[in-house]
Amino acid sequence: MDKQLFSQQLIGWYQRHHRDLPWRRTKNPYCIWLSEIILQQTRVKQGLPYYLRFVEAFPTVQSLANAEERDVLRLWQGLGYYSRARNLHQTAKLVANEHRGVFPGRYAELLMLKGVGTYTAAAIASFAFNEKTAVLDGNVFRVLARVFGVETDIASNEGKQVFSRLATDLLPDALTDVYNQAIMEFGAVQCTPATPDCLFCPLNRDCQANLTGRQHRLPVKKKKGNVRERYFHYLVLRQGDAVHLKERPEKDIWRGLYDFYLKEAPAMRTLDDLAGEEDVKELLAAAVVEKESAVFTHVLTHQRIRAKFWHLRLPPGASPAVAGPLRFYSPQEINALPKPILIANYLNRPFF
Repeated sequence: MDKQLFSQQLIGWYQRHHRDLPWRRTKNPYCIWLSEIILQQTRVKQGLPYYLRFVEAFPTVQSLANAEERDVLRLWQGLGYYSRARNLHQTAKLVANEHRGVFPGRYAELLMLKGVGTYTAAAIASFAFNEKTAVLDGNVFRVLARVFGVETDIASNEGKQVFSRLATDLLPDALTDVYNQAIMEFGAVQCTPATPDCLFCPLNRDCQANLTGRQHRLPVKKKKGNVRERYFHYLVLRQGDAVHLKERPEKDIWRGLYDFYLKEAPAMRTLDDLAGEEDVKELLAAAVVEKESAVFTHVLTHQRIRAKFWHLRLPPGASPAVAGPLRFYSPQEINALPKPILIANYLNRPFF
């Protein structure tokens, strides 16, 4: 397909059909960067409310840099992939302190920021600074693979090189920022993964996938690796109206977030099975078991969590030594703590 016609068709489509999103109404690199980090692994519908809350809470990169990490994580709660929030905070500090609050204006410089990869750097460089650089996200991969019939695995090193060359070659000489927005939006709205609207597509006469019936085969992507199964047994310890929560350690999921007293095992266990552990035995000796939950399943990208909750009520002043110092939080304090969505949802259940 002719390069100039391809870009013209996409830009024309974009001008008629694009969604009105707040980060598209600005050249402010802080807002564009914030939106791109939020939208990594997140759909626009889910990410938009978070973007609006972040801009309201932290209107400048300096205000985000000055925030406590706990407050950033709490505002991020529910988006998942919490390393994004920590990288967001660290990068805000770097820009505020080492760049005097001014974002780097070139693709190569943006790549030096924590949490900013090739796609995000290209997006910021293009949308905020009009640098002529190609963006390559999942939507762009899909459009290019289908229109040009590319069957190279997009997750392979070869595929990344093939699509990068193609995307760069297709960049128009003018309005590259609009074109980049257009091809991303086209993939998100028109050329969707499961139900592309080929009948009313302006590229349908030249699209190789449409002409050969390969829409659902392209793009090619290797299968994901095995999913790790984990079994979490939560002891929900209560004293009066207060509940014990603890900050999760480093080098595991949900670092810096708060959950209940946890015992992990290689399979689901009964409370009697867990009583073989010395700390659980001591807790059970001091507490009254009030209720137990069903098993909840929480799916992450490479892990599947099976979780069960046992409610234990401790008398006032009880603090079993084997379990270590127990910190109890009031309902108001719990609300302010950053928590995994599994825990937040459980706390919101009526029976809790």
